[in-house]
Amino acid sequence: MDRGLTGQYVSSIAGGVNCQAFIPAPLPPKPPLLIENKLQQRINGAMLALGRLDAISTLLPDAHLFIYSYVRKEAVMSSQIEGTQSSLSDLMLYEMEGLPGVPMDDVQEVSCYVNALHLGLQRIAEQQPITFRLITELHQALMTSGRGINRGPGEFRQNQVWIGGHRADEAIFVPPPATHIADCWAQLEKFINDQPEATDPLIKAALTHVQFETIHPFMDGNGRLGRLLIPLILVEAGILHQPLLYLSVFFKKHRQTYYERLQQVRTTGNWEDWLLFFVDAVAETAAQAVHTAQALHQLRTDHKQLIQPMGRISGSAAQILDALFAQPIASISKLVDATGLTPATVGKVIDRLATELNLVREITGQKRNRIFAYTPYIDILNRE
Repeated sequence: MDRGLTGQYVSSIAGGVNCQAFIPAPLPPKPPLLIENKLQQRINGAMLALGRLDAISTLLPDAHLFIYSYVRKEAVMSSQIEGTQSSLSDLMLYEMEGLPGVPMDDVQEVSCYVNALHLGLQRIAEQQPITFRLITELHQALMTSGRGINRGPGEFRQNQVWIGGHRADEAIFVPPPATHIADCWAQLEKFINDQPEATDPLIKAALTHVQFETIHPFMDGNGRLGRLLIPLILVEAGILHQPLLYLSVFFKKHRQTYYERLQQVRTTGNWEDWLLFFVDAVAETAAQAVHTAQALHQLRTDHKQLIQPMGRISGSAAQILDALFAQPIASISKLVDATGLTPATVGKVIDRLATELNLVREITGQKRNRIFAYTPYIDILNRE
């Protein structure tokens, strides 16, 4: 539906240049969303996909073992949209205190995303609502190291910013002036918390993401935080019990359409086309997450069978395999800590897993302080 401009333009100055900044109207949209048959069917499909994802995350006995890596994959993809070059292996190496193959700032930014997500889930579990307090706490966690440390962690921006173009008067989009951010956020906070009326959680997540990106309340990190809000809203609503829905892969793959739909909402009020795009992203991403979970579960089953003929050390091998499922890049000392086995036993088993079964690979090339990667597992995670 074409509603026209979903807000108002006001004069502002950015970088010494006069420009027109956009202040979005409060949610929900007016006139109300038009949920016709096509959109309703796609919403139903997305909800079914979310139901399957939630079921597999609660029914699979080893679901907790791959949540560690799946969360990190999302952190990598969300940060890559913002231009970082870090890979999943780089992040895991950094967490192992190894040396990643990309600039340290890139990996630190991804690691901060993981910390922010865990913090958000912890606060949701503590029944803390999504408010100014939480959003600024998450932003501070997101920007606590790397390049973000000098970009106002946990503070709404004080300056006018613009998106696209070398100058503000050439920008693709100019968010609200800093003086309007508090009011814009206060309105969005009410919508998120079902004031004055409740909104379907999936639709709420979709609309909130656009509104947050439009307000652009921080100097940096808005894209990552806006994407992080999506699973937090769904977990808070009880749609998901584990943080396994992340849309960054889909948004990155359809990047041009993603930005076009965001801008289309602002200029024409066509929320319905954005919703179609969003629920398709949810359905495809949830289905892919289910497929990944099933593939990892099957991998674990197959590899548990592979190690059975290892004789007396097969029990130790099973413990090490479980540890690698929880953290697929690990040093001998980390595996000792995770399993309680002796360094000698871990070293003996890991060498056999590498040379006889080709399940792990040593990635430093060193004879001391060796680090091993559970490559079949990482290969499944890296599929897009």
